[in-house]
Amino acid sequence: MYEVLDERFRTGRCASGDREPEVLHTGSRWAEGPLYLPAWRQLIWSDIPNDRILRWDEATGAVGVFRAPAGHSNGNTLDRLGRLVTCEQGNRRVTRTEPDGTVTVLADRYRGNRLNSPNDAVVRSDGTVWFSDPDFGILSDYEGHRAESEIGACNLYRIDPATGEVVLAADGFDGPNGVILSPDESRLYVSDTRAARIHVFDVHPDGALSGRKVFAEAPAGVHFDNIRLDTGGRLWAAALDDGVHCYDPDGTLIGRLRLPGRVSNIAFGGPKNNRMFITATSTLYSLVMSVTGVPASKIRKNRT
Repeated sequence: MYEVLDERFRTGRCASGDREPEVLHTGSRWAEGPLYLPAWRQLIWSDIPNDRILRWDEATGAVGVFRAPAGHSNGNTLDRLGRLVTCEQGNRRVTRTEPDGTVTVLADRYRGNRLNSPNDAVVRSDGTVWFSDPDFGILSDYEGHRAESEIGACNLYRIDPATGEVVLAADGFDGPNGVILSPDESRLYVSDTRAARIHVFDVHPDGALSGRKVFAEAPAGVHFDNIRLDTGGRLWAAALDDGVHCYDPDGTLIGRLRLPGRVSNIAFGGPKNNRMFITATSTLYSLVMSVTGVPASKIRKNRT
């Protein structure tokens, strides 16, 4: 399962841990968007074509439906107060689930035009939200609803925490997908599925991005989906038909995890944040590892 391409993959103990992935659930039509909820010791993930979010309980192993219908949801993350932020492809919006279960719309338009189909999001500790908006959910009725793009481009947007305004953060993507922040929130990484590369930006205090660079190019025939970071600064990428890729902080591909099915998404979780959850086609897998993942978002511990 572990494929060492560079000795840094071995010396960084990336190839240690479980020798085989554990199957937690199978039966999704296309599994996506896993997110570990520490307060509940549960993992949720999206089953996009079936228009539902599923929930796995870590203590019992039980699986149930968290939400249905779910707006053909894709990516999920947490904000600084531990509230669920979801990219709803079918409803063409980004939402937040409040503590009482009600749903607040954070973004559904840019300059009066409907968004395409929000895919993934990340939240900064000050409440700023960045989200990708490819057209995947409007290309057919399989993962959303067929429609023409009102914007005419696939962009990365930012939601201002003070005003709620949706601002263009970066353009020039073919199919923006996974979005993550570095632990110190100084860099933002974005995978571009169609372009088969990962970009990295410098993040300014006001949320503006600059210094765009290509962090990694996928090998021929490989395309990236979502991305995650571990505490060693390594970037892990869901690489669809090529498993999970691991990149050194300098952008070198140093190893792979080989799994059955098309790997769509990954997330770290568990009490020590060293359990990788992997969605691949119809199945949710997990792998307890020797590396520790960076949490999806920083949660503010003291509310004021």
